[in-house]
Amino acid sequence: MTRRSLKPQLNQIRTWVRQGRTDAWIAHQLETTVQQVEAFKREHDLTVDGAPEAAADFQAEVDLRAEDDALIAAELDAEEARRAEEEAARAEEEDLAAAERAARGEAEPDADDDAAGERPARRRGRRGGRGRGRAGAALEGSFDHGEEGYGLWLDPAIADNPVYAEHWAGHRPVVVTVQEDQIIIRRAGEAEADADAEPQD
Repeated sequence: MTRRSLKPQLNQIRTWVRQGRTDAWIAHQLETTVQQVEAFKREHDLTVDGAPEAAADFQAEVDLRAEDDALIAAELDAEEARRAEEEAARAEEEDLAAAERAARGEAEPDADDDAAGERPARRRGRRGGRGRGRAGAALEGSFDHGEEGYGLWLDPAIADNPVYAEHWAGHRPVVVTVQEDQIIIRRAGEAEADADAEPQD
């Protein structure tokens, strides 16, 4: 190893000596030899004689290990928060997919259909934060009837709904069923297929 000047590091070495760092540790930090560090300390009178002043300086210094532990703890907390957000997003996607299947009238997929071990088991619920978005949340609309006929006006936010965008956007013929407590709207092709599928007595 070539001999390099430690003079630019005088203040740093002085601080490390006051903290009680070993010559080997200082040599490692400065990428030099222990003998060079020992010689430099002798030349600049950087030895700790056990003076009370040196001990007081050592107590005043920040414990570097505590700082490192705090940084690691902050990183772990951030990672856990990110993992919880991903888990919550995955749960919302699953809820949305289930709501879409329910809206289409499909049954839940069988457990046999999923590959074994494809999805990790959910460990626990959310701990807090903002509430989950409600899957299939109802949108506002108004039913209008006047001189020109009848109309159903839906909230413009319906255009952002993926189920609406995929299955209902555009001009489509529909079949309307009026019941005492609800009005059901179905695409014209589906209502005829459902009527054909029902067993006749």
